[in-house]
Order: sequence, then structure tokens, then C-alpha cells
Amino acid sequence: MRIVIQRVSQARVEVQGRVVGKIDQGVMVLVGVGHGDGEPEAKWLAEKTSQLRIFPDEQGKMNRALTDTGGSVLAISQFTLLGDCRRGRRPGFTDAAEPKVANEVYQFYMACLRDRGIRVEQGIFAADMQVSLTNDGPVTLVIDRLPQQQEV
Repeated sequence: MRIVIQRVSQARVEVQGRVVGKIDQGVMVLVGVGHGDGEPEAKWLAEKTSQLRIFPDEQGKMNRALTDTGGSVLAISQFTLLGDCRRGRRPGFTDAAEPKVANEVYQFYMACLRDRGIRVEQGIFAADMQVSLTNDGPVTLVIDRLPQQQEV
């Protein structure tokens, strides 16, 4: 499983010209689910998302987490995060999970965030979406969690 977290001052997602998710201060998270990913990976990444200290404290240092700031999450499913661009000019997506499994893991990831008291907005799974955001900082992080990955 791979996520891209962007600290934002605002973000929104539209489908067919209609806003389906919108947040102010918080993080926009692109979520890619691969073969073998499941609840353990989603739970670990939700914990990481909620506790990652990427928001400034009173001295301007990144010492505050999403849970400290009361920020929200805009979660967008994005299988293209698993695209393999090593060969040729067209990405291969064989590492991405089947849509049914990917949606279940994506939904579980968001449920884990909500269980932590975080407001979560979302896009529509497998829809053609237009996402806009104001990246704050900019702060952008890529986090991978391999199936059954051991903690170090």
C-alpha cells in the first residue's frame, strides 16, 4: 500500500462538476492499494497519517500531528500510485489490487481515521475526479507499507 500525504490549507474533489468532498486545513491523501494489502496495512497507515508530526508548533517547527490540530483528511483512491514505469513509456498497473479489494481496503483506511476522531471527506472510488488543493509548505510525503511488513 502506498499513500501520498500533502499538508493543505484547503482541498476539494469534484466528480462531473459536483463537489463530493472538501476540507480546509489538514491533509489530502492519495491512497494506492496493491496486491496482498489488507486491513493491517491500512490500519498502520491510518495511524501514521493521524500521528505524523507535519504541522507547525508555536515556534514554526513541525511538531504537531493531525490529531493535535483538529485538521481533516481528504482521501482519494488512486491506483496509479502503483504504476510501474521502469520499462517502456506506458506505466504498468499489474501491482495494483483488483478494484473490489482495493475499495474495501480504502474504505477500511478511512474508517480507521474516523475511529481516531478525524473528519474524513473522500472522492468516489474509480470515478474520474478533479482534485484541487493548496499545498501548505509545501509538505508532501510518500509512505509505503508492504504487506506484512515488520516494524523496525
